[in-house]
Amino acid sequence: MTLLVPLALALASAFAVEAASAGRRPSLHPADLAVRGLGYALLTAFWFQFSWRPWLAAASCLLTVAILAAVDRLKRRIIGEPPVFSDLALLAQVPRHPELYYTRSLADPRASVPLLLGFGMVAAWYALEPTALPGGTSPALAAVAALPVGLAALVGLLRTPPGRALVRRLFPRPDLAADVARFGVVATMMGYALRRRDEVFFEIAPPAPVLPPGEPEAEIIVVVQLESFLDPTRIGGPPLPVMDRIRTEAAQYGRLAVPAHGAYTMRTEHAVLTGREPESLGFGRYDPYLAAKGDEPTSLARLARSKGFATAFVHPFHRDFFDRARVFGRLGFDRLVMEEEFSEAPRIGPYVADEAVAERILSEVAGEGRRFVFAVTMENHGPWTAGRLPGIEAGLAQYAHHAAGTGRAVERLIDGLKGRRATLCVFGDHAPSLPECRPRPDGPVTTDYAVFRFPAVPAEPPPPRTPPHQGEGTGAGSVIHRGTERREAESLADPELRRVDLTAAQLGCLLRDALAANRPGLKGQA
Repeated sequence: MTLLVPLALALASAFAVEAASAGRRPSLHPADLAVRGLGYALLTAFWFQFSWRPWLAAASCLLTVAILAAVDRLKRRIIGEPPVFSDLALLAQVPRHPELYYTRSLADPRASVPLLLGFGMVAAWYALEPTALPGGTSPALAAVAALPVGLAALVGLLRTPPGRALVRRLFPRPDLAADVARFGVVATMMGYALRRRDEVFFEIAPPAPVLPPGEPEAEIIVVVQLESFLDPTRIGGPPLPVMDRIRTEAAQYGRLAVPAHGAYTMRTEHAVLTGREPESLGFGRYDPYLAAKGDEPTSLARLARSKGFATAFVHPFHRDFFDRARVFGRLGFDRLVMEEEFSEAPRIGPYVADEAVAERILSEVAGEGRRFVFAVTMENHGPWTAGRLPGIEAGLAQYAHHAAGTGRAVERLIDGLKGRRATLCVFGDHAPSLPECRPRPDGPVTTDYAVFRFPAVPAEPPPPRTPPHQGEGTGAGSVIHRGTERREAESLADPELRRVDLTAAQLGCLLRDALAANRPGLKGQA
């Protein structure tokens, strides 16, 4: 009884906290309630094994659920999705990079003082509540060992064929919002982690067209993922000169449907580098780098390297973030140019300026030989809070200031690659997490992308052809030829004819085609 009463109160209180925080009626179906309750019970047992104090374990369960409920509310408002199991893998990064997670450094008293008070309360609780361990050294040691072994055995049972079948019935496919409404955040995180662990989804895709021996169409391929980039006018910001250049000079441009809103850069990165839609990744879609750890046999970098391109990844941030140093090595990049090589680079706000990244990219592709560079910028990473830029306090104004720097960086790349046989692709990883740009009910806000081909195609249409003499060139073939010329001229004169909206994965497929010689079109519809 001493164990059942705290457990019952923990389950009931956790359900009440989660239901009140969600602002919506949770499922009351008996099977759904049973799964939800099992999640709370396992969480309580997890905390109980460290203290063997029932009430402390119940309070720890309730506190964990309250924290998850607060995170759920924040994530839904900013990013548009509930917490997911892969978020736990990012927890180690929070103390090291608190500014990226809207938290405070542990050196800040506003974070350290409540944390120390919490540790003090736990220590006092240890002293006040008696342990539930059986008397005697041997029984106590046996109990201490038995509980974690029992929890591990339960996980093992869920990974047997019958257990896998049960979890598969409960969570047949990723449907995060619906599953959280049915089972709660805790049980859903556990279920998704089990499904991901036992899921095999990384099949080797058919090889994409790659660069054959002989004359290449492009000796340089530069792909730049622009942090939180979209046309600022779409969210009430000022126009950027680079958008006019995109509409007039890009071989193809348009809106880019990305897998997440306001965060989770790695999802867009993976889609572009592999050409794989999130739906094809199963439960690994929430963090593809965690799921496959870069083991992608047909990634763009591997394909480029296999055909003689030197491959480099450029990113002015920490090597450990998203485990990029290890992941990108396995993706096929020969060189990693990361934060330590930008120690002298100018910063705008807290991060390295995008224009400095553009200059480094151009230095990477200087000289002879085929080069493939994939770069990720950092200047316009959130949060956009007061004090970030002197004299600019509003978040949207800060974003627009950084976006102008991003635009200048893209223009520098355009000008720097002209005269080389090159392909340049720039795209936004996700929309910014600003109040002016909240996630939509139907999914993430699209970003923008553009593909440039150098040497540039002349902007003016070709001179008109001399009309054929009577009796000459009047067959169907001549009509088709003249129609094709007319369409090409119209596409150069009308930017809308070069606008093609894509998904991030379709953009990756388009870039795979850029590795092939003499590809006639760029539409990239996969």
